[in-house]
Amino acid sequence: MSRLRPLLLPAIIIVLAATAYIVRIQKEMVDFSVYRTAAIRAIDGEPLYLAADGHYQFKYFPAFAFAMAPFAGLDEEAAKVIWFAMSVGLLSALVRWAVRALPERRRSERTLAWLAVILMGKFYAHELNLGQTNILLGTILIAALLASQIEMRSTAGALVAIGVFVKPYAVVLLPWLALVAGAPGLLVAAGVLVVGLAAPAAVYGWAGNLDQLAAWYRTVTDTSEPNLLMPENISFATMWAKWIGPGEAATGLAVATGLVALVLAVIVMRRRGQLSDPGYLEFGLLMLLVPLLSPQGWDYVLLLATPAILCLVDRLPEMSRPWRVATIAALALMSFTIFDLLGRTLYTKLMAISIVSVAACVLAAALGYLRWRELA
Repeated sequence: MSRLRPLLLPAIIIVLAATAYIVRIQKEMVDFSVYRTAAIRAIDGEPLYLAADGHYQFKYFPAFAFAMAPFAGLDEEAAKVIWFAMSVGLLSALVRWAVRALPERRRSERTLAWLAVILMGKFYAHELNLGQTNILLGTILIAALLASQIEMRSTAGALVAIGVFVKPYAVVLLPWLALVAGAPGLLVAAGVLVVGLAAPAAVYGWAGNLDQLAAWYRTVTDTSEPNLLMPENISFATMWAKWIGPGEAATGLAVATGLVALVLAVIVMRRRGQLSDPGYLEFGLLMLLVPLLSPQGWDYVLLLATPAILCLVDRLPEMSRPWRVATIAALALMSFTIFDLLGRTLYTKLMAISIVSVAACVLAAALGYLRWRELA
């Protein structure tokens, strides 16, 4: 019986995941369908970015459409099953690796893993339901973090660059990469980015590839404003638009808030001091800021903040009482502002005042506090 005990938790996870897929998720995964459609178009050399696709336009670099090509030749239902199974496996790796990468842990690996699942569970579930790619991105980027910790600088650079093709907002990690991987990491990252941007020319030709990249830029910029006031958008742009209404003032305040957040990141990176492994907190902070900085920052993108949340809950007992109370309150608001839990009225009111965005800002400040006190 003792030999079977390590297999118990994986077995439970597999059963729960399979049940969730059969009962609900197989009917959803709308975002995965976007990637698969883009892959089919890429193989045939067709345009990837079509306004006729409406809300479900492809918004990633052309290289990612080609990366999804193995799913293009599969029956849609079979492709969905495989993608879902891959995502569940990658999610397990994401949580385990994020826990193990945390330096000088105060809590056990098991405790931290469960806390991650409890606090980030709603984001993980939403991601799986949509068939999104943030779990894939998070796993790739945490692999880059692990590579940086063992001085595999070129590998870290390559992985961050690969992440950019999964989700372009991974570029926010380039300053961190410069710190932890230096010139070798940046050079490799630059090389991978150049190759990835140029590779689709093999199908589209040079001029056609440039047309696709220009279409990508137009798609991203043109679709930002219509999504600005969506309840689940937690970006700084949305936060200010909800508070004072869309317009130049809201845009200016969003830019200013984004600059303040980036200044915080710079201050955190400059206060590395004598810490043995400062890269983890810096990585976590930048990942937490991703959905706040992106105009299309959906709440489930906060799953990328798993390292940030682990760092905070691990160091929570060492915080001063005011910071501990603020951090716990922010975690509760971010993690448990759930429609099914709060009901339509309260949930709608909280999302209308961007409570999740505010909570994320408090958590970013708490990470700054940890660095100021040299706790992480």
